[in-house]
Amino acid sequence: MSRLRSRDNPRVRRWHALAHDGGTRRSERRALLEGPHLLCAYLASGGRPQAILVSESGCARPEIADLVRRTRLEPVTLPDALFRWVVDAATPAGLAAEISLPEPASDLARARHAVFLDAVQDAGNVGAILRSAAAFGVDTAVLGPGCADPWSPKVLRAGMGGHFMLRIAVVADLAAALTGFHGTLICAAVSGGEAPETLDLGNAVGWILGAEGQGVSAAAAARASLHASIPLASGVESLNVAAAAAILFHERARQLSTRGVRS
Repeated sequence: MSRLRSRDNPRVRRWHALAHDGGTRRSERRALLEGPHLLCAYLASGGRPQAILVSESGCARPEIADLVRRTRLEPVTLPDALFRWVVDAATPAGLAAEISLPEPASDLARARHAVFLDAVQDAGNVGAILRSAAAFGVDTAVLGPGCADPWSPKVLRAGMGGHFMLRIAVVADLAAALTGFHGTLICAAVSGGEAPETLDLGNAVGWILGAEGQGVSAAAAARASLHASIPLASGVESLNVAAAAAILFHERARQLSTRGVRS
C-alpha cells in the first residue's frame, strides 16, 4: 500500500482535476468514481479501475477493504483531509477509483430505446434520468450541448451505477445526431402532445427531453414525428424533467411487458 500526503504530488493533483474539471476528463477520457456503491456497480459491469484511492479512515471499513481486494490493485492511501480535497463529495465515503471512460455510443441505428437530452444542465436531473433509463431498459443516452457532464461526480452519484448499463454519447449537434436513430422519435412537451399510454411504443423509440425552463429546442423538436404530454392534475404546470423521463420510460416498459416482449 502506497501513501501520498501532499497536494503538490502530481498524481494527487491529477486526481483532483479528474473530480473537478470536465476538460481534464474529456481530454484524458478518465473519471473518478466516489464511494463503494459506484465502484461495486462498475466492477459488476466488468470494468477494471486504473487506480484505487482510500482515505486513512476508510482503510478501517471492512466493506472498503473487501472491494479493494476485488480490484487486485494496490491502493493509494491519503490522509482524510487530503482525500476530501481530491474528491467532490462533501462527506466522502473514503473510497475512490480512477476509471477509463467507455467508448461513446456511435452507431445509433443499433438503439432500440434511447433518450436524447437537450440542454439539461442540472447534474442531479441528468443523473436521475440515467438511473431511470437503466432501470426501464433504455439502452442509449445521447447528451447534446448545454447538458451536465455525464461523468462528473455529481451526475455519477445521482446515476447510482446506471451509467454502466447504458451506451452514452455526448454530441456537439443534437439535431444531427437524431438523424442517426432508426426509430420513432417522440418529443416530450408540457402540453399539447398525446398521452404516453395512447402511443404504440412497441418498436424502437427515442425520447427527446429538454430542460424544464426552455424545453426542447426547435431544431431538435422538428426531428420528432410525435409529441407526448403527461396528463397532470389541475393547477400543476409541469413535472421535473427527471420525473417525466421516468414516467415515459416506464410506459414503454409496461407496454412491452404486457405483450411478453423484453426491451
